[in-house]
Amino acid sequence: MLEIEDVHVAVGGAEILRGVSLAVGEGEVHALMGPNGSGKSTLAKALLGDPAYTITSGAIRVRGDDVTRLPTDERGARGMFLGFQHPEEIPGVSVLNFMRQAMAVRKGIPDLSVLEVRMALIEWTKRLGMDDRFVQRYLNEGFSGGEKKRNEILQMAMLEPDVAVLDETDSGLDIDALRVVAEGIETVRAARPTLGILLITHYRRILGYLSPDRVHVLLDGRVVASGGPELAERVEHDGFDVFRAANKGQAA
Repeated sequence: MLEIEDVHVAVGGAEILRGVSLAVGEGEVHALMGPNGSGKSTLAKALLGDPAYTITSGAIRVRGDDVTRLPTDERGARGMFLGFQHPEEIPGVSVLNFMRQAMAVRKGIPDLSVLEVRMALIEWTKRLGMDDRFVQRYLNEGFSGGEKKRNEILQMAMLEPDVAVLDETDSGLDIDALRVVAEGIETVRAARPTLGILLITHYRRILGYLSPDRVHVLLDGRVVASGGPELAERVEHDGFDVFRAANKGQAA
């Protein structure tokens, strides 16, 4: 679904990512773990084409198609989705109208019916255990942290992406909200079993609800370790410094 090949990314002329490579297959969940400043959010933003993040070399492919130089909207239309760490509030734009615009691009139907979108939203709010009045509210305005993250999952469900990059979806959530959000992700996966997910996180706690197929450790702009779910347990037990020390030893 998603192939990241030797990607280097610079911000303001400074190189942040120094050759990241990984691949997410159909239906797989990959967790990318790392401390603050390791480059996790840089990768997420570069994958979806944030113009502040320049890909200086390497390639990003979705279902084998090279999307490295495409603008954000075209990447979204090709089946990529980004769940933000800090979703923005957009006053004056309802969840319904936002989803209609986004789905029109994703489906390639400029005059997509408002009624069709409304019915799909009502169906998905029920499946995700959300109040259907939610869709009339302005996007993220006055939402709690948990509501913002659940809205991201609702968007993911509606847009039916091929690959979803979830940037610290667990950030700012208490244990109850975390469980609800993780259950929402699993509900979407059940409806779309081929969906590939790259889940970016500091901590293992969300992985207690959403079991990864692969875990990657990102340090100083490079993937320094990859493995199964046991790698996340090692991170929780030993911290990231163990991987940093091992990587320096190999470099030496």
